[in-house]
Amino acid sequence: MDHLTAIQEKTAFEHLFLSNYESSLKNYESQMTHAMNCVKRIMMSQNPYSGMTPFDVKKELDQHFPVFHPKMNQNQQAVFEKLTDITSNTIHVSHPLTAAHLHCPPMIPGLAAEAVISGLNQSMDSWDQSGAATMVEQYVMNGLCGMFQLPDGDGVMTSGGTQSNLMGLLLARERAALKFWGWNIKKQGLPKELHRLKILCSEAAHFSVQQAASILGLGEDSVVLVKADEKYRMCMKDLAACLYNLKENGELPFALIGTAGTTDFGSIDPLEEMSSLAKDYDLWFHADAAYGGGLVLTDTHKHKLAGLEKADSITVDFHKMFYQPISCGAFLVKNRESFSFIRHHADYLNPIEDEEDDIPNLVFKSIQTTRRFDALKPFLSFQLVRKEEWAEMIDHTLLLAQKTYELLKKEREFSVYHQPELSTVVFRYIGTGILTHEKLNQLNYQIREILLKNGEVIMARTKVDGDACLKFTFLNPLTKMADVKKIIRRMKEIGEDETRRLQYEQT
Repeated sequence: MDHLTAIQEKTAFEHLFLSNYESSLKNYESQMTHAMNCVKRIMMSQNPYSGMTPFDVKKELDQHFPVFHPKMNQNQQAVFEKLTDITSNTIHVSHPLTAAHLHCPPMIPGLAAEAVISGLNQSMDSWDQSGAATMVEQYVMNGLCGMFQLPDGDGVMTSGGTQSNLMGLLLARERAALKFWGWNIKKQGLPKELHRLKILCSEAAHFSVQQAASILGLGEDSVVLVKADEKYRMCMKDLAACLYNLKENGELPFALIGTAGTTDFGSIDPLEEMSSLAKDYDLWFHADAAYGGGLVLTDTHKHKLAGLEKADSITVDFHKMFYQPISCGAFLVKNRESFSFIRHHADYLNPIEDEEDDIPNLVFKSIQTTRRFDALKPFLSFQLVRKEEWAEMIDHTLLLAQKTYELLKKEREFSVYHQPELSTVVFRYIGTGILTHEKLNQLNYQIREILLKNGEVIMARTKVDGDACLKFTFLNPLTKMADVKKIIRRMKEIGEDETRRLQYEQT
C-alpha cells in the first residue's frame, strides 16, 4: 500500500475536525469545556491584572511552551492548565477596576455567538461560502441603516474603526478624482494632481485618519488639522477659515471627518453644522462614530448624534458601547450606490452573472475577502437583550463619568481637564507638594505604573498641551462609584508617597 492510499484510508483524523463523527463531537465538547474553564478561572480573579512584567510573562511562556511546533500525544488537561497559567496574565477586561481604553467587557450573548461563528467558520465574501450567514449580515446592515436613519443606505461588517475610516476615505478619494478630473483611480491609478486633495478633521480626531491618508497615497500632509474648541470639539470658525485658505491656495478639499466621540475626551463634533458646510463645499462627509455610535440606543443621549444621519459614510464599532467581543465593526454609507467605487468581479468568486441572478456576494462591499461571520454577535445580542437594558447600561457609564468628574473637581489633589460628554474623564494628579512640571509629569505616569504593576487598577495615560495626564474610560456597566472612590483613594496614597520621594530627589 502506497503512502497516499494509507492516508486516504486512515480515520485517525476524525477527532481533530468538527463533524458528525462521535469522536469529533466528543473532542469538541471536551476542548470547549477546558477553554470555558480557562476563562472562568480568570473571571474569578480578584484583580484586573496579575502584575507580572512583560519579561516575567515571556519567561513563563518559554517555560511552559519552550518550542513552537506541533507535539504529539499531549494531555489535554495539562495543556489547558499551562494555557490558563499564561492567560491569567492577560488584562481582565470585565473587571470593574479596568477603566483604561475603549475596550469593553463583552456581553455573554456575543460570547455565545463567537462559539457558533468559530464552529461554523463561514467566509462572508460569497454566498456559496456562507449561505444564511450572508442574509444575516445583510439583515443587520439593513437594521443599522434604519437605526441611523439612512433609508437608502447599506453597510458591511469590518474589523473596527481603523478599517471603517479607511473605507470612508477610500470612497471619498474615488469620488473626488472623478469629480475633479474625470479620473478613475480604480482603473487608471493615482493621478498627477493627487497631492492637491485635502482632508479636514479635528486635531482631536483618531490617528487612523492620517494612517488612511498614507495608505491611500495621499500622504499624511494631506490631512489638515482643524483646531478644537475649549470642549475639544471641532471649532467651526477655524474650519471655515481652513476651507477658505485651501481654496485660495488652489488646494482641493474633498473630505470632512466628524468625530462622534474622540478617543481622549469623548467629545462629539458639531455634526449638524459640519454636514451643512460639507454640503456647501461639496465635500464627502464621513462621521467616525466608533465610540459614540452606541448613543443611538438611549433616548437620554441620542440627541448628541444629531447630524450623523447626514453623513455620507459612518463608522460604527460594536466592540465599544455595544459590548461585543473584538473584533466587530461596521461601515455604513448613506447611498448604497457608493459601494460601486470599489466593486470588483472575479469569475471564481463573485461573477457578474451572480448579480444578474440576484445572488448576494458581499465581497463587492468590502476591502477584505475572507471575513468572519461577526454580524452574528450583534444579531444574537439584540435578540437576547432588551433595548431598555442597553439604554440603562450606556446611561450608567455616562453618569458614572459625570459623577467622577464632579468628585475629582472637589479633590484638591487633582485637576480635571473637561466635563465629559461620553464616558471618558481626563485628569491630572497635582498633589499638595511642590514639584517641577517635569517631576509632576513623571509622578502621574508613576501612579499609573504602580497601580498596573500591583495588578490593582488598569487606567490610561495621555498628554494635554505637554501635561502628562491620567484617563478613565468607563465602558463597564459593572463599575460602580464605590470602585471609582477606591481608585482615587489609592492614587492619593501613591501620590503622597511618590511626592515625598521626588521632592527629596529635587533637593
